[in-house]
Amino acid sequence: MAGIKVDETDVLLVVDMQNDFCPGGALAVDGGNAIVPVVNALARRFAHVILTQDWHKPGHLSFASAHPGRRPFETVEMSYGPQVLWPDHCVEDTPGAEFHPDLDVPHAELILRKGFDPAIDSYSAFYENDRMTPTGLGGYLKERGLRRVFLAGLALDFCVRYSAEDAHGHGFAVTVVEDACRAIDLDGSLAATEAAFAALGIAQVDVADIR
Repeated sequence: MAGIKVDETDVLLVVDMQNDFCPGGALAVDGGNAIVPVVNALARRFAHVILTQDWHKPGHLSFASAHPGRRPFETVEMSYGPQVLWPDHCVEDTPGAEFHPDLDVPHAELILRKGFDPAIDSYSAFYENDRMTPTGLGGYLKERGLRRVFLAGLALDFCVRYSAEDAHGHGFAVTVVEDACRAIDLDGSLAATEAAFAALGIAQVDVADIR
């Protein structure tokens, strides 16, 4: 897909461009810092930009440290379903939870914090991981008259993926800007993401395709 013209009904959702997801952070995504200038340049093409921010309380139940005997990246069954256990990351009011210092999106209209409930994780910008508790973002976008959602950020196969799928579920046209994302690729999660996008008709493009 080439030559996508951005207009006033489009929004760029920049997902979790935070220190803990970049090299040197607690849950670093390989090459996460490399996309910061790409995201900055992409954001300048959009009148409407929203940032998401992972924001956990100490001892969050998605942390392996909250489950004695468990290790990061194991999967456990929670009341709302399977949950990957993560290293402690993006703990509220810590340097790791801050946005990458080179992220430069001064015109962002909203910062949406997710994962702040200590008992449930939240990959998606639209729902917590129980798939029932909304963040309110869907209603916000509709009230603003926004129709197309473009996504960039970290990580492609978790928070970007779930946000894209839920945006599609809300009836928005959805495009993922692949070269403005990076993936964790945990146990085949990247291939599963690609398959899910194809099944839903979620477009995947490069920054060069957007003008």
